[in-house]
Amino acid sequence: MATSNDDVVARVLRDNGPDVEAAREASRQGRAAIRQEARNLIAAVENLIRCVRDATDPEIARVRVEAESAVAATKRALAGRAVQVRQTLEAGDRYVHERPWPVIGVAAMAGLVAGLLIARRGMGEQS
Repeated sequence: MATSNDDVVARVLRDNGPDVEAAREASRQGRAAIRQEARNLIAAVENLIRCVRDATDPEIARVRVEAESAVAATKRALAGRAVQVRQTLEAGDRYVHERPWPVIGVAAMAGLVAGLLIARRGMGEQS
């Protein structure tokens, strides 16, 4: 009796569903925490810029302009990176769903190599 790739994926998700969902939720929470920390840092820098806005010292004015430029560039980079990360994750997800067996094979080989290296290291320590 042959099983389709969809059957295998459905079985893996059914058997490991809670683990998969827990990993997804942990990933979402981690990304949310990083985004919040970036927002907090940007807000603190913007507040500092507002505090020195009326300073007449040319050096402070120069640093303020650099900081404003850096904040704007950081906001653009974060927005662009978020889109890029989302696209990369979606492409990886599509690849795994379209070709589960090659992915399983690569994961198995990586596990085998890691196991052999660990076993070899353990034997070296026993001598």
